[in-house]
Amino acid sequence: MFAWAMSSLGSFGPGDSPSPVRRRSLVEVMATGPPDSQARFGQSVKGLLTEKVNTCGTDVIALTKQVLKGSRSSELLGQAARNMVLQEDAILHSEDSLRKMAIITTHLQYQQEAIQKNVEQSSDLQDQLNHLLK
Repeated sequence: MFAWAMSSLGSFGPGDSPSPVRRRSLVEVMATGPPDSQARFGQSVKGLLTEKVNTCGTDVIALTKQVLKGSRSSELLGQAARNMVLQEDAILHSEDSLRKMAIITTHLQYQQEAIQKNVEQSSDLQDQLNHLLK
């Protein structure tokens, strides 16, 4: 369980030069050392473990925030797509209404022309009638 902590502490041995004497690991030295050094070693490992746990906790929190952010982004994208479909339907409905209004406008123009012709003819008929009555 503490293998990663032990590997990060390295080896403990005499000097930097190569020697035929087998180097003992820090764990071996601490296990055979005085009780005071064993306690310090335990505190050191405990400190490293606490630091690693805190780092992992921070990483998990950051990852969770990123996942939630991505989830929210997809929710917003879905909502935008739904809104776009609704807007598209409204635009199509508006186009249809404009086409119908254009047809109605054309019919009203024809009716206006017909009414103007009838008014002109009625004034002509009125003139003819007045002329006949005199």
